[in-house]
Amino acid sequence: MYDAVLVPTDGSDAASAGVTHGLDLAAAFDAVVHVLYVVPETESASIVGGAGGPDGEDVQAVAEEATETVVAAAEDRGLDTETAVHTGTPHREILAYAADEDVDLVVMATHGRSGITRFLNGSVTERVVRNADRPVLVARRKR
Repeated sequence: MYDAVLVPTDGSDAASAGVTHGLDLAAAFDAVVHVLYVVPETESASIVGGAGGPDGEDVQAVAEEATETVVAAAEDRGLDTETAVHTGTPHREILAYAADEDVDLVVMATHGRSGITRFLNGSVTERVVRNADRPVLVARRKR
């Protein structure tokens, strides 16, 4: 049923719910896990220019650490992985990657924002769900 599962991550604690569910499903179907980290366009200068991100971190290092954490968890379960780091608008990059790689399922977390924070920041997950042409499983982190 599922041969390829896309698990986007931003390395946050909230994203871990999506990672856990994605790996569980991939293991159940012996699917390849695609791990994608999207560097928002506003932070892309950090990769090109070598400057730190908004909190002073090296964005490339953060992206690599986030993807490698998921890869290690997948490998612990005996799963094959493919990784990618893209730069752009997160929901657009996730949708484009899903189409380009012909993944069967996208599994991602929601940060659980509400009220004004959600209004101001929007929701990458919500935009993916609204625009996806393939199944999207949304996992909410435990509080």
